[in-house]
Order: sequence, then C-alpha cells, then structure tokens
Amino acid sequence: MTAQQYAQLMRLSSPALPVGGFSYSQGLESAVELGVINNEATTGEWIGQTLNTVMAHGEAVLWLLLYRAWRLQDRQQIHQWNQWYYASRETAEARAETTQMGVSLIHLVQALVWGHEQARSCLHDLDTPCFPTVHAYAVVALGLPEDAGLAALLYSWIENQIMAAIKTVPLGQTAGQRLLSSLIVQLDPAIATARQGAACQPPEILTLAPHYSIIAARHEHQFSRLFRS
Repeated sequence: MTAQQYAQLMRLSSPALPVGGFSYSQGLESAVELGVINNEATTGEWIGQTLNTVMAHGEAVLWLLLYRAWRLQDRQQIHQWNQWYYASRETAEARAETTQMGVSLIHLVQALVWGHEQARSCLHDLDTPCFPTVHAYAVVALGLPEDAGLAALLYSWIENQIMAAIKTVPLGQTAGQRLLSSLIVQLDPAIATARQGAACQPPEILTLAPHYSIIAARHEHQFSRLFRS
C-alpha cells in the first residue's frame, strides 16, 4: 500500500472516527457485572474467545462478503448480507448499536465524498444500514486492500473492548497494552478463518455463541452502567 492508503487505514481503525464506537462494550460490561470478567487474565480470555468465535466465524465472514459485493456493485448481495447481519443481532441493543454506527459512518462518507455518487446512493437505499456494511463500503471507496480493511475492523473492535475493560474491570493502561499485544497476534489466524468461511459455497457463517448472547442480553436490564450495550 502507499503512504496515503496506510493513513486512510489508520483513520478507519482510529478511536477518533466519529461513529460512536466508544459508547458500546458489546456485552463486556455485563460480563464484568456478572463476575465472568474480574482481572486481566479473564479479560483476555473473554476478548480472545469472542474474537475467534463471534468475530472470525461470523462478522468477519460477512464483512468479506460485503466488501466483495461493493467491489462488484452487486446491490442484491449488498442488501442480502446487510439484512442477514441485522437479523443475526441477538439483542435490541446490538441492533441499535450497529445501525447507529452505520448511519454515523454514512454521514461521514457523504461529508467527505468517499466513492462515486451512484455507489453512495446505494447506502441510502438500505433500510437498516449496519456498520460492517458501511465500513466495507468505505474500505472499497478508499481503494484499500481486502485483508487490510478487515484487519482495521478487527483491530478497532479489539481496542474498543480493551478500553471498555480498562474502565469497567478496572485495569491499568499497561495491562491494556499487554492485552493488546496478546490479541494482535491472533488477528492473522482470525482473518484466515474468515477467508475460509467466505470461500465456501454457500458461505460458512457461524453465529452460535449462547454464553456471549445471554450475557449481552442481560446488559439491557443492568441497573447501573457506563456503556449503551
């Protein structure tokens, strides 16, 4: 990639991207409340298991399918996989999260004029624009490679999870960096798993994670909380 492409990639994976990702813990805060997460080791175990099950086998596979559909400008596939992803969200908070972040990223795409007008119009045709759908669009519009875009998506998710853990467990900043170091090395295998799932006919998308889903659902009724999911 060129220096400009690297810079665009860092922009998409930055916590400063104005899409509101910092507002969500995706069930991690609930896991802390229930005592499933209570120190650095259990935090790493929770994030690592979620990365290698929920993300690698589910969300990352769908992101690859959406990236390829945007490359081909295949509106039917874009709508199909966007709706598939929305339907796979287990809780009302998860659905609200992905659409809020998706709409926020659409506003940024429009303001910065990323991509052709015809392609951007497809974003507005989506009834429930999900964040992976719009993120995949942004990666294509900025001319970034597939693996790099997926790495940016997964890295920003890991970093957000660690930041949520630092606030809620709580953990120190050094502990957060140790966790980041241990999780970064899991990115290549996670991306390889996602590529295998996307290459199957039909694509192999696995979303069964009952422990994660139940804990995330309980966050909706948590008495006191810092995050919206």
